[in-house]
Amino acid sequence: MASTFQVVSHATPRAPISEDALDQIFREARTYSAWLPEPVPVEILREAYELARLGPTSANGSPARFVFLTTPEAKERLRPALSPGNVNQTMAAPATVIVAWDTEFYEHFPRLFPHADMRSAFVGKPARIDETAFRNSSLQGAYFILAARALGLDCGPMSGFDAAKVNAEFFPDGKWKVNFLCNLGYGDSKKLRPRDPRLEFEEAALVL
Repeated sequence: MASTFQVVSHATPRAPISEDALDQIFREARTYSAWLPEPVPVEILREAYELARLGPTSANGSPARFVFLTTPEAKERLRPALSPGNVNQTMAAPATVIVAWDTEFYEHFPRLFPHADMRSAFVGKPARIDETAFRNSSLQGAYFILAARALGLDCGPMSGFDAAKVNAEFFPDGKWKVNFLCNLGYGDSKKLRPRDPRLEFEEAALVL
C-alpha cells in the first residue's frame, strides 16, 4: 500500500524574518498593565487563534481552549477571582482571554492524529492527562501571545487569580480547567516601567 505521508523538504534554509518583525514580537514587546480605550475586533482574536493553533503539541493533541471576555458583563464574572493587583488592569483591558485546557482532549485524537491510536494511551489515566494537557496548553497559550503580538496586539499575561473560582464560574462541569489569564488590547506605553533584566545565555543555557 502506498504511504499517505508526504515529506516536505526545503532545498535551502529559510531566511530569518525581518528585524522589524523580531522587534515587534520580542525585542520591543512588553507586558502591559495599562490600556488604551480601543476595542479589539473579534476578527483579530480569531486570526490570532488561527495562527496559534499551528504550533506543535504532543501528537497534535491541541488541549488548549480559549475563552475571550470582551464585554463588561463578562469581565465582572472574572472580578471575584482576581488578585487585588490585577483587578483594575483587567477591567480596563479591551479583552481578556482565559487560556484553559480540556480534560478530555484525547477524545479528539482520532481526528487530529489518525496515524495511531493515541486515545487509548490516555483513557483512564488522569495523571497523564493532566500533565500532558497542562504542558501543551501552556505552549499553546505562549503561541497565542506571540501570534497576538504579530498581529499588533499587546498582551498582559497573569497568574494572579484563584483558579478554583475561575473554574467554578466559567467551567462548572469540570471538563475544562483554567491555565492562565491574558489581557489583550493596545497598551499605554507611557505607563511602562523600564524593562526588567533577563538572564544571559551563559546563565541559562548549556551547549553540550
